[in-house]
Amino acid sequence: MNQFRVVITDHGFPNLKQEEAVFAQAGLNLTVAQCKTPEQVVAAAQGADALLVQWAPVTSAVIAGLDRCRVIVRYGIGVDNVDLAAARAKGIAVCNVPDYGVHEVAEHAVALALTLARQVAPIDARLRSGTWKITPDRPMPALRTTTFATAGFGRIARTAHRMMAGFGGPRIAYDPYVSAETMAAEGVESVGIAELFSRAGILSLHLPLTPETRHFVNAARLNTMGATAIVVNTARGSLIDTMALAAALQAGTIAGAGLDVYEVEPLPADHPIRSAPRALLTSHVAWYSESSIPRLQQLAAEEVVRCLRGEPLKNCVN
Repeated sequence: MNQFRVVITDHGFPNLKQEEAVFAQAGLNLTVAQCKTPEQVVAAAQGADALLVQWAPVTSAVIAGLDRCRVIVRYGIGVDNVDLAAARAKGIAVCNVPDYGVHEVAEHAVALALTLARQVAPIDARLRSGTWKITPDRPMPALRTTTFATAGFGRIARTAHRMMAGFGGPRIAYDPYVSAETMAAEGVESVGIAELFSRAGILSLHLPLTPETRHFVNAARLNTMGATAIVVNTARGSLIDTMALAAALQAGTIAGAGLDVYEVEPLPADHPIRSAPRALLTSHVAWYSESSIPRLQQLAAEEVVRCLRGEPLKNCVN
């Protein structure tokens, strides 16, 4: 294995102790870069047998320049920054790490949903401004009567459903790749897209970003939701037409939105969602806990080792 070279194209971690330990034990050579452009990735990746990538763009041009790479592992769940088709055509496996922060993301989605449903932020602001009032300013349905809905029914969505089950409300989900029987076993009703939006009291998004799911939440679908409905997104920013969402909040079409991910990150200072009423915004932190970072690094490095040893991959996405 000591003839193999692994390149970390970029990272934002405090250290690389997990990777260094895994690769040292496997006898792999490690090179670390901080690439921001395709050109920088091409230069860093020359002679690499494996790439570990966080945010660096791995475009078709980058992949065309890889002369011996066997695997590209993305630190995280989404693989938007990797050209999957180009990698597949060149016989390069692309893997993600979908199981490093399942509970953290589900917890954050539920936290956003509950904060909005119980109107915690506006009531706190109202009290601090000098108003003592024992009823909310807007309608507040009981959680036991609120339908919790997820777009997607993968690991994170299922975990969120289990967390919400304790409140006793109806639970529904849309996922064309999961059977109604599988959902029913979790106490969740399988529905189509139209019913998902029309019935959701809280809609939490847990879909991958694909051409088909881009702007899954759009103006037309927002208009079919109830006035007390809440939308939560801890998945991928472009699942929502954020301009349409800001307009819906301004118009009162829906009651609130909790976002941790955005179409452009960092979120532009002049984006209308910043000034939209009842928008609860966090800065792509849903994945984080003190244990999730080293777990992500460990699992990503282990996937590289599996590939270079010729062992079955755990999370190949192409």
